[in-house]
This record gives sequence, C-alpha cells and structure tokens, in this order.
Amino acid sequence: MKGPLGFNADDLMQETLAMQRKLMEGLQLLPSVEDVDYGATAREAVWSDGKVVLYRFVGDQPPVHARPLLIVYALVNRPYMVDLQADRSLVQKLLALGHDVYVLDWGYPDRSERYLTLEDYLLRYIDGAVDALRARSGGTVDMLGICQGGVFALCYAALRQAKLANLVTMVTPVDFHTADNMLSHWARQVDVDLLVDTLGNIPADLMNSSYLMLKPFRLNVQKYVGLLDILDDKAALEDFLRMEKWIFDSPDLAGEAFREFIKQFYQGNGLMREGVQIGDERVQLSQVTLPVLNLYAEQDHLVPPDASRALRGRIGSTDYTESSFRGGHIGIYVSGRAQREVPATLHEWLVARSG
Repeated sequence: MKGPLGFNADDLMQETLAMQRKLMEGLQLLPSVEDVDYGATAREAVWSDGKVVLYRFVGDQPPVHARPLLIVYALVNRPYMVDLQADRSLVQKLLALGHDVYVLDWGYPDRSERYLTLEDYLLRYIDGAVDALRARSGGTVDMLGICQGGVFALCYAALRQAKLANLVTMVTPVDFHTADNMLSHWARQVDVDLLVDTLGNIPADLMNSSYLMLKPFRLNVQKYVGLLDILDDKAALEDFLRMEKWIFDSPDLAGEAFREFIKQFYQGNGLMREGVQIGDERVQLSQVTLPVLNLYAEQDHLVPPDASRALRGRIGSTDYTESSFRGGHIGIYVSGRAQREVPATLHEWLVARSG
C-alpha cells in the first residue's frame, strides 16, 4: 500500500539499493576516466597580437565558400564552447557545410593587460584580425558575434562596416535594461570604479560565482545531484567533466575594459541610447546597414529574449532576420536540437547573401 507521499518502505529500499549499486559502479569507473579537454577540431594560428591569436579551423575538406567567417566570442569564457566536442561542435557543422571558419582567442589577460580598453579590443584586435583575413581572402569578412562578442561585433560593424559583408549576432544583448535581466539589475548596483581600482583585473572566480548565483539551486546543487545518475556512464560522465572544465577555465578580465563595458552597457544601456563611445568614436547602430541575422535562445537567463529582440528597428539595415531556438544561453550551440537547427539556419542565411 502506498503512503501519503506516493511510495512505501519497499519502494524506498529498492531506490536505496539501486543508488548504492550506481555508486559502486561509479567508483570502479572513475579511475578509467582520463583528463578531458574541449576543442575538437584541428586549428592553425594565422595571426596574433600579444596574447590574442586568430585561429583557422581545419576541416576534412577544403572550404567551398571563399568568404571567411570570423567568430568573436565573449571575454569572460574561453571561445571553444563553439567547438566543445565532436558531437557538440558548431564549428564542425559549419566546416561540413563548406565554410572557412576562424575564431579569435583572447588568451588569459594578466596584470600587464590591466589597462586594455574597449578600443583595444575592437579597433586593435578585432580590426587587426579582420584586416588579416581580408589580406588572406582578398575581400570582405562575415562576422559571427556571440554574447558579449555580439555586442563587440555590432559596435565594430557600426564603426568599420566597409570591411564586413554580413553580420550574425547570437545570444547578444542589445537592451541591457529589460525587466527580466537579473544580471543587469546586479551590475547596475555595482560601484565599478571602486571594484576596478581595488582589484585591477577582475578575477575569473568572481565572475563565475556571480553567474552561478543567478540560479543558485540549479547550478550549485541540482546539477551535482544529477551527477549521481550518470556515475556509471563513462561517456556521459566525460561530457559532464568537459563542460565543468570549460566553465572553470575562465580568464581574468582586463580591468579598464571591464569598467567601460559595465558603465556603458549594463549601467548606461548605451546601445539603446546611442551613448557608446569607443575611443574617440561614437557607436550609432543606425549606421549598420549590412545584412544582419539575430539568433537568440528562448530560455536564456543571461540574455533574455527581449534583450536580443531589441535589435529590431535600431539598425539601419533593410535586411534584418530574427530567429529563435529552444534552449538556454549555452544550449543554443551544444544541445542536440541546436546542433541540427542553428548551423543550418546560419548556413542558409549566409549562402543566400553570398553573392
């Protein structure tokens, strides 16, 4: 007979025995799990400036599309979430579709980079990489900006549009003051001058802790409880460890660039107010007239959909496309559904504008 909670003592005993068996099998399996790494695709360095390196991904076949596709990732994480592992790789899908794919690796800033600014990141590093690609290909470049990298890509397009052919933004915030943006609510309360003047570079552990506390139960408790369910599955365990390694392999953030980004975007909502200043130049999204594809995740807790959809009507382009996908901020490029849908959508949109 079932009790008021829907189970009886025998059910509880069977569940306990099953968990004991899983733990025992897991203890036997763990010693056979080797160190995991992310970045499944071979790559070659084609340009560098200090710690920043431009890599070209090497596919099994030569690219069909001559125009290079440059991925610009956020500063806060390593860029290889787009190439996490063989069966979860946006890069490999794009290579298989014939694209010539590159990524900017920001490296690990140290105290010598304390005074790097947004001007350095956009008009020195991104612009230098774009010029290197233009020299290699003899033409313009397609750019894919992801998260903060999408913000950088929008600003870069507004300032140096002639060097680009098409722009794709993915899980990119435009309106930083939407009501459901918890991260923005926090950032607006931070005395960023005091923080940067005290710490210099912003420690990666501080940033990771902030992100984890956005969903404290889900990200600090529930996922590790869920780990018990896969302790006897080597492939699933390696997938889990690979994701954990990527999460906690974050770089510190250059202090001045962090100060500028928080003030101009999170606190000042500069893209919505055309108040972003990069060096001596002002960013005006109305100056972006090239084709733009805006991809966002429907369950994104870091960049809520409304924050991304705000791009519509703010740029000067008459060729604007918006597509949403089920999933969260990371799932949009590593989930099974995303692996089927996102590369195909991106590919079809770029091919339609390849002429």
